[in-house]
Amino acid sequence: MNYSIPAVVLLATLALGACTGPTGPQGNQGNTGNPGKTGMQGMTGDTGSTGSTGGTGATGVAGKSGGTIVVVPPPAQ
Repeated sequence: MNYSIPAVVLLATLALGACTGPTGPQGNQGNTGNPGKTGMQGMTGDTGSTGSTGGTGATGVAGKSGGTIVVVPPPAQ
């Protein structure tokens, strides 16, 4: 008996289809995976801006007038 290849394939497909039962219920959901590793450390931040110039200082107290200096010549000899 010589059978053509398409006939053999069709016969095998029908035979396998007849042997399979109905699809079973869906399985349970799998477990949650482990937490991931910690990420790498970030780079150092940029240098901050220069601060503003300070305010002008308070005015000093006015000075006192100097005393009068009297020059006394040495006694004549």
